[in-house]
Amino acid sequence: MNKQVLAKWNRIYQSDTLDSVATEVLVDNLYLLPSSGLALDLASGLGANALLLAQQGLTVQAWDISDIALCKLQQQAEANALLIKTCVHDITENSFMPVSFDVIVVSRFLDRSISNAIMESLKPKGLLFYQTYTQYKVSESGPNNPRFLLAENELLDLFSALKVVYYRENAGLGLRQQGLRNEAQLIAQKA
Repeated sequence: MNKQVLAKWNRIYQSDTLDSVATEVLVDNLYLLPSSGLALDLASGLGANALLLAQQGLTVQAWDISDIALCKLQQQAEANALLIKTCVHDITENSFMPVSFDVIVVSRFLDRSISNAIMESLKPKGLLFYQTYTQYKVSESGPNNPRFLLAENELLDLFSALKVVYYRENAGLGLRQQGLRNEAQLIAQKA
């Protein structure tokens, strides 16, 4: 496990002032979720996506490198009687088992090397909800390191083996002060 990355995220999640909000691509498309099944909130942080998935009736796993974030999530899940299993992971392609999940949600996390493993871990008809930062920015939100920023239409390329259900990347179109900016959204389904 990368101890520097772990220390960084534990420092961030130590704060009691952080808000945890589920990703828009999931919130706006809850009606696409199956009524039951196993979901993964990948790089879950404080677990807003995991909590929302569990509230929809799914059994949920939440993976993150930060044990502090997952401890806070587990406390919230128990307080609300939600079934969420938290797992401390330094997420790599070896973290995934093939054909395991009905739903995977990835929010504001990008590691291109695990794209194939994500797709392989989806069950047939499984759904991927993905939202993260793009290189084209209209504000300074999000990371600056290009390693963590998507090129134009890159999510479509990374997950080209899946059927696209929904895709959105507004870039600099129209009124740049309004709407989704600095991020791309994808919902895709395994055949």
